[in-house]
Amino acid sequence: MDQVAFELDHFFIFTDINAPAADRLVSFGLTEGTSNDHPGQGTACRRFFFHNCMLELLWVHNPEEAQSVRTRPTHLWERWHDRGNCPFGICLRPATHSSQAIPFSTWAYHPAYLPDSLSIAVGMNNTVLTEPWLFYSSFGKRQDTYPEQQRQPLKHPAGLTEITRVTIAIPDANLLSPELQAIVNHNLIQLHQGEPYQLELGFDGETQGACVDFQPELPLKFYW
Repeated sequence: MDQVAFELDHFFIFTDINAPAADRLVSFGLTEGTSNDHPGQGTACRRFFFHNCMLELLWVHNPEEAQSVRTRPTHLWERWHDRGNCPFGICLRPATHSSQAIPFSTWAYHPAYLPDSLSIAVGMNNTVLTEPWLFYSSFGKRQDTYPEQQRQPLKHPAGLTEITRVTIAIPDANLLSPELQAIVNHNLIQLHQGEPYQLELGFDGETQGACVDFQPELPLKFYW
């Protein structure tokens, strides 16, 4: 286990176009941050920020860009278009002052929306559509470390502050790729066998013993 070297940066869930399910999160008591799109990749998202992580609801708004020569190897189109595939993505970032190698094998993805000097390290399991899409952002950092004028809203009426547990149910949890197994071995997420796919996020140590289930709009549960 080396939680000093790596941290969870953000998660995404593939959703319907324009992510109407985000309204359910707002009704629950989350403050929505700015939306974002990814020129050249064909995707867009609605986002919710916490002190240490971000949750985004992601969809394809331009099928041509999502299936372009540059984007096609990511398999983002297949993951979004076929809702039978795993709907989750997990991004890691380096912990402060860490220079240790990425904990899973990757290939360099150069999306059009990033400067030429930057790339995203995509897990080699990206062709395993039954597993979360893994990637690593060398330039990611905690949301609460951004200067105040650049910071997204971090205060939520629901009172949630930090994500302290991530548990994912997938149908094939007993037969994992080496890349996903590495994430589990570093104690960054927990996995268990289950259908349908489901993401559980625990907040602030779950001291209140409360839970909310966002199904069927989202395969998502909050615990706090």
